[in-house]
Amino acid sequence: MAVLIRLLRVHQWVKNLLIFIPLVMAHKWNDGLALSGAMGAFFSFSLIASSVYILNDLADRDSDRHHPTKKNRPIVSGAISPSKALFFQAILFSLGFTVAMIIKPEFLAVLGIYFVLTTAYTIGLKKVPLVDILLLASLYSIRIFAGSVATDIIISKWLIAFSMFLFFNLACVKRYAEIAAIAPEHRQQLIRGRGYSKDDLQLVGQFGVTSGFLSILVLALYLNSEEVTLLYRHPDRLWFICPFLFYWVGRVWLKTTRNQMHDDPVVFALKDIASYAVGIMVGIIILAAL
Repeated sequence: MAVLIRLLRVHQWVKNLLIFIPLVMAHKWNDGLALSGAMGAFFSFSLIASSVYILNDLADRDSDRHHPTKKNRPIVSGAISPSKALFFQAILFSLGFTVAMIIKPEFLAVLGIYFVLTTAYTIGLKKVPLVDILLLASLYSIRIFAGSVATDIIISKWLIAFSMFLFFNLACVKRYAEIAAIAPEHRQQLIRGRGYSKDDLQLVGQFGVTSGFLSILVLALYLNSEEVTLLYRHPDRLWFICPFLFYWVGRVWLKTTRNQMHDDPVVFALKDIASYAVGIMVGIIILAAL
């Protein structure tokens, strides 16, 4: 069971909580129909995501053997055979799309697009510089769109813009951490299975830091819009979110440039006490603004 949990990367399911964002932002968490749609979408996305992780691990076996942490993944380490992994992948794929069909045809289409994009990333697009970062950011954003479709809640242009910049920032963090792991003597050698060299480190960092702070700018512009007054009785209190986000984005990049970042920022956030503290404070501020 422990090997299976590692194979499915269950900890990565936390990304799929983004599906609940439209529900939360529209303050419709008491809507039973919308909530059930979001929960179904969460499990559907989680099953399909795990099936894609298995395909990714199978495709990356050769490069993962030379990675300091990825070499311990179940397939690469030999904890589970490729044939058994494919068996589980087929089950997850079938269950995921079955749940999607129960929810609604439109959601099934969104999930299909997600599967195609992730498969394209696994097969070859992850080797194309910048395209891979854009695609990773899009895979975060598509979860929010999937939540919108599953709950019949229209998402605002502000949320789309905010998520676009924030997730591009996180995708850059992931790539920066991988590039930083290259030994200095292999400065011009491309990362195995990727299209970056050590010389690209500074530029990727600049992309990420800029994008992270642009997401906060989008939030500030949203707080000045008329739309926010329709959802909050005390919208001015939401301004206190900005300094916490400035701290969090800055801290993430400080950790990243010091080579203290996990090659997966999601794993870092799950183990980082400061990230939990920021999340709690943002939640308190939002409740105080209602």
